[in-house]
Amino acid sequence: MTTAPSLQRSDIAVEGMTCAACANRIQRSLTKLDGVSEARVNFANGRATVVHDPSVADDQLRIAIERLGYEAPISSDHDEAEQRREADLRRRWIVAIVLGVPVVALSMVPPLQFDGWEWVVAVLATPIVFWCGWGFHRAAWMNLRHGTTTMDTLVSMGTLSAWIWSTVVLVGSIGDDTTDGESGMAGMAMGGDGLHIYYETGAVIITLILIGKWLEIRAKRRSGDAIRALADLGVKTARLEDGTDVPVDALTPGTRFVVRPGEKIATDGRVVDGHSAIDASMVTGEPVPVEVAPGDDVIGATVNTNGSLVVEATRVGSDTALAQIIRLVDEAQGSRAEVQRLADRVAAVFVPVAIGIALLTLLAWLAITGDADEAFTAAVAVLIIACPCALGLATPLGIMVGTGRAAQLGVIIKGGEVLEDTRRIDSIVLDKTGTVTEGRMALVEVVVPDGDPDELLRLAAAVEARSEHPIAQTIAAASPSASPPSVDGFVNRPGIGVSAAVDGVEVRVGRRRLFDTVPANVLAAAASAESQGRTVVFAGRGATAEAVLVVADTVKPTSAEAIAAFHDLGLEVTLLTGDNARTARAVGGAVGVDHVIAEVLPDGKAAEITRLQAAGRRVAMVGDGINDAPALAQADLGIAVGTGADVAIEASDLTIVSGDLRAAADAIALARRTLSTIKGNLFWAFAYNAAAIPLAAFGLLDPMIAAGAMGLSSLFVVTNSLRLRRFRGYRASGSAPASRPSPTTSIRNLETIS
Repeated sequence: MTTAPSLQRSDIAVEGMTCAACANRIQRSLTKLDGVSEARVNFANGRATVVHDPSVADDQLRIAIERLGYEAPISSDHDEAEQRREADLRRRWIVAIVLGVPVVALSMVPPLQFDGWEWVVAVLATPIVFWCGWGFHRAAWMNLRHGTTTMDTLVSMGTLSAWIWSTVVLVGSIGDDTTDGESGMAGMAMGGDGLHIYYETGAVIITLILIGKWLEIRAKRRSGDAIRALADLGVKTARLEDGTDVPVDALTPGTRFVVRPGEKIATDGRVVDGHSAIDASMVTGEPVPVEVAPGDDVIGATVNTNGSLVVEATRVGSDTALAQIIRLVDEAQGSRAEVQRLADRVAAVFVPVAIGIALLTLLAWLAITGDADEAFTAAVAVLIIACPCALGLATPLGIMVGTGRAAQLGVIIKGGEVLEDTRRIDSIVLDKTGTVTEGRMALVEVVVPDGDPDELLRLAAAVEARSEHPIAQTIAAASPSASPPSVDGFVNRPGIGVSAAVDGVEVRVGRRRLFDTVPANVLAAAASAESQGRTVVFAGRGATAEAVLVVADTVKPTSAEAIAAFHDLGLEVTLLTGDNARTARAVGGAVGVDHVIAEVLPDGKAAEITRLQAAGRRVAMVGDGINDAPALAQADLGIAVGTGADVAIEASDLTIVSGDLRAAADAIALARRTLSTIKGNLFWAFAYNAAAIPLAAFGLLDPMIAAGAMGLSSLFVVTNSLRLRRFRGYRASGSAPASRPSPTTSIRNLETIS
């Protein structure tokens, strides 16, 4: 978000929000304040971001939030607050289940009923309705104060009406023996006037919806994990040239510090002494370490692999590349519009309509019959029938079964909001390294125009085994010899290569300039490999290069099938990578993507996602690295490969546990199926209410029949949700379905962003 120089930004913690409607209410109120230019309230991370004139103090913003009935503490650990709320919800639904099981059993199983069982049910149901359901009643009161209604309103009114009516009927039956010998059916006891009690209705509704809220907050609590994981990547201390360790916060531009082999670089800087190879994959996604020498720039939190360096700090604190990545993830998560729960969206219309019908029923019966008892009975019946019994199962059960099946398939779905995102996705963007490819270097070819490849590889591997360089270790691991030969006189020339005597013969391995003579056929082999974006290492005996060792990141064997599956789902596929264009072109052509965008760093990746979104595309992003985290957060649907970095996983909406890209297609297909199932559940749950409410309003619906119909509605929701357990996915058949031919791959290179 861009702000004018005269404006400032404040982040205010907000506690007490129960749904997306709360966030919208706070946002509207803050926007109306004088001096406020822009306000965004994120329900997921519990924070209000306000752009305002400096004359508007943060305390004024907090007061405006607190006037709405929410809390805005000066200092708040949001994660700790969410943990407390999760624990509170868990405690309440456990109590509700413990007390609710005997309530339902006594109400619905006539053989268990004894004299006075109604009073036992009343005693057990009361703490469920009032203590366990307190959050719904509080939210309903707050909504009433602001003239709005949500599902909390209907839950509160319905359960309180059921409890109040049941209590009035039960207390009114004292001394009335007209119910002797009669048993309730489907949870309804008969009062002395032939009226019914509905204690179990409130108990069941409260319990089911509490469980749904608990599942929701468990997923929502992970929204801040990406930021915390990124912050943990940074270095806490730096070692100065005199050997003194100082906090990283004490570094200023121009300060020089030492980085030993295996250590992380403390902050962004420029090498002033030493040679080494830097593992910068967290930023670039490129698995090949980058050779650095005096004058080269390095990025903080990247790893120095094999040489000692003296680095002069150039950017510190919030100006570093890591800090910028953290900011990008934070802003992308905060700017994303929250998807309101499906039930709440329907309830925005259904709830006020149901309440209105109940009031009209009361007034109509009073006007027509003049009988207050009949009028109240009919009005309460409308509210009770409108209570979302099946609705309480519709969303959470669909999510539980869908996410449970997803877990069996190696897919983690983070919350119900993710499901709706998958429905509108029309484009998918793939990271290359570790997503489409294996993400690790391997020796893929040994080219020896004139000689024995195995012998040259044996000699080269023996020398490389003495080096700590990652590429050297890759070559050493590919040695065809079970017993390594003797190596003497090992010499390491930083940035150039290594040499040693192997079995008395001088062997050199490294860059071209390490050799005095490079034959034309060896040069041609190297050029051919480099044209495919592969890394080339020369090897030879003495001063003449005899072989080309080709190192590359290989394409996963299932990636092409995954691309075909994405096409089958109607998705346009783009390969987005920080790697060079030649490598990207070769990989994209091999797997059949539609477009390739290469040489893009983290902020560029997020910008590309934004560009596609601005063009009207709904974008999914699949990645595995730290460098992918901002793009995953910015995308409409972020999909992380579970074999990659934790930061990428936490910034995503879906996680595929394995490295098989086909699982991403399974994840999208299953998420869409789960959403469809939930919408079917909601339709039938509301259809029951829509059909039953008019009958209740006209006094034509027998309560026992209504209870039976409610039970059938719930049963349908259960069985419909359980159908998700039969989902198989693309991997079940071992291949993707036949898809349309992939269009000619377009290639676009972006300028590397430093």
